[in-house]
Amino acid sequence: MPSVNMNRLFYILILLMSPLQGHSTLLEVGSDKDFRTIMEAVGLAGKGDTILIHSGLYREGSIDIRTPMVILGIDDPVIDGESTYEIMRIYADSVTVKGITFKDVGISYVEDRSAIRLIKSKHSVVESNKLVNAFFGIYLEHCRDILVRDNTIQGNARMESNSGNAIHLWYCKEIQIEGNYAEGHRDGIYLEFVDNSVVKDNTIKNNLRYGLHFMFSDNDLYLNNRFEHNGAGVAVMFSKYIQMEQNDFINNWGSSAYGLLLKEITDSEISNNRFTRNTTGIYAEGVNRTNIHHNDFSRNGWALNILGSCSDINVHGNNFLYNSFDVSTNSSRNYNTYDGNFWSDNTNAYDLDRDGVSDVPYRPVKLFSYMIGYMQSSTILMRSLLVDLVNYAEKVAPVITPHNLIDNKPLMRRIEHDRDSGIK
Repeated sequence: MPSVNMNRLFYILILLMSPLQGHSTLLEVGSDKDFRTIMEAVGLAGKGDTILIHSGLYREGSIDIRTPMVILGIDDPVIDGESTYEIMRIYADSVTVKGITFKDVGISYVEDRSAIRLIKSKHSVVESNKLVNAFFGIYLEHCRDILVRDNTIQGNARMESNSGNAIHLWYCKEIQIEGNYAEGHRDGIYLEFVDNSVVKDNTIKNNLRYGLHFMFSDNDLYLNNRFEHNGAGVAVMFSKYIQMEQNDFINNWGSSAYGLLLKEITDSEISNNRFTRNTTGIYAEGVNRTNIHHNDFSRNGWALNILGSCSDINVHGNNFLYNSFDVSTNSSRNYNTYDGNFWSDNTNAYDLDRDGVSDVPYRPVKLFSYMIGYMQSSTILMRSLLVDLVNYAEKVAPVITPHNLIDNKPLMRRIEHDRDSGIK
């Protein structure tokens, strides 16, 4: 068929252009090819060879890769773990796996079985694969300089306790996770002891716990990702020097859901993100020396919940738009700054000198947010005249809320950020 011939030509061109292919061999796997099984081709492949897997269903248990090679699927071959096996384990450097569907990984509560596992691998690529009903999807341990790009990973997790993560990294460096789609797992992407890595352009949704989960990971960037309808969008814990830029945190909604959960992090940047319809936009505990700037917080329950254990957080240049509560805290003391933001609730602002800054400061913390924190049933009083009077009295003469939690330079107009906010 013409489409098959074009696909074959495409992969041969990849083969010819690959830097590993100086004296490489093409090994073809299929019902009418030289090799009927993937294992047979893998066993005979030399360094830098390419295995071309044609359309078909392959049930071969666990496949171990111990030689640098390229493994390409043509016309969507399917490797089936039969709900029993870990499917592919890669122990070599410079391995590429592309264009294959992996399905039905075996579930084990003793070992983290995965569709594709890389162990102490460097310079490898996992690209444009489909992973269906995997316990763990793509699992990297002690790896360096790996590209995980344009994979679709779909699970059907029901409980956190018996489910795995779509993309799981442990003790890795210089990893790039780009353009993937992950849903239906415990965490969409999980990083533990992962440094100098980039997570960008991914869509992570409908996961039970977190869309993206950092633990003990430093000097990382996550950029232009979409986190939607997860238990919580992103959790960054016990980490430093994290850049969080141009991400969308949308509809992460529930009794304990956050767009972004920060715990014990330092020296980080949160900029040009959109937090829309989350229970809490950003929850911060034990956060120090961090900038939160040029973000949009729209229609969240709480836009910011910054606890008294945080210090030297600079909140500036943000839009706070139609949130139930813009800022909340659990302390009467404040060690952070909030100058130069736009607040849609700041209805008493005026600007006689027309410099774009209100002539009166603005207090974003409402007393009622304290009441809800201690007595959730008081939510029924929200929007009532009594609550409005209580909030106004506290704003005029703060007794319980921090007297210095104030925007001294509230802006009169919404800020136009570098990216189109898309908020209506």
